[in-house]
Amino acid sequence: MPNISSVISEQFSSPMRLDRFVSEILFLLSRSQIKARRLKARINGKEVKVSRLVKQGDLIELQWDDLPAQELIAQDIPLDIIYEDDRCVVVNKTQGMVVHPGAGNRQGTLANALYFKRINKSSKDCSSVRPGIVHRLDKETSGIIIAAYNDEVHAFLSEQFKSRKVRKYYIAIVQGEPKEIKGKIETFIARDPRDRKRFTVSANGRNALTFYKVIKSWKNYSLLLLHPRTGRTHQLRVHLRHIGNPILGDPVYSSADSLFPEASLMLHSKKLVITLPGENEERVFTAPVPDRFITVIEKLDRMYKDG
Repeated sequence: MPNISSVISEQFSSPMRLDRFVSEILFLLSRSQIKARRLKARINGKEVKVSRLVKQGDLIELQWDDLPAQELIAQDIPLDIIYEDDRCVVVNKTQGMVVHPGAGNRQGTLANALYFKRINKSSKDCSSVRPGIVHRLDKETSGIIIAAYNDEVHAFLSEQFKSRKVRKYYIAIVQGEPKEIKGKIETFIARDPRDRKRFTVSANGRNALTFYKVIKSWKNYSLLLLHPRTGRTHQLRVHLRHIGNPILGDPVYSSADSLFPEASLMLHSKKLVITLPGENEERVFTAPVPDRFITVIEKLDRMYKDG
């Protein structure tokens, strides 16, 4: 069956070709996949070519051929479960775990582990049911992530992310000290045209907004609380680099650190505030501070006792 996606292109600064918008802003298909999977598009109700320019406020309807389905492998992988019921599960994802299977990562992912749990948890045949992971975390980002156990719950939770009703909070240890104790970072973010694995602040990107607060500083390092209001890929990593305070241990957006040469990405999803299906009150889920944070903080406290 074809995929159909309807979006309203919002808050990107200048008109751009539809094929570029699909690949570089929406990240739905690569330029080669657009042709191979026979992308068809309508803008504001009219069928258009992929070379058509799109602008802010356009209603875009997309349809393309699906790839043959690949079987998801169920794997018994230990997980740190924070909350679970028949509808959904909240996990404290470990650093280094990939969320979704992909090229070179068919096994060992969070999806593989959740699929195993779903099959073994239910007495019904769940072989055709995949866990629906509602949002994403980078491989090297640890912390809170939520997944749904059926399509109805997935749609309910996803709508809260789309409408920005969900509140997400992260902690990060960064290099240097921000100029302000608290503030906001608002830019446009797009894929870096020179390196497809990176993202960058760009006038041709999508609007991204992050609020931050300095929790503690140690002269050349700071512990921050981050509250992203949008969910762009690599948003926090790009934004902190943009203000001159890259995340410690970031292999993509920061340079090697002389004091912590072996540090891994110091970014952790600490808290998620969301409403579950059938409930009126918001739930607050939190993940403990990881050991790698405690190790760095204790070392900085010892070095800067008077700071």
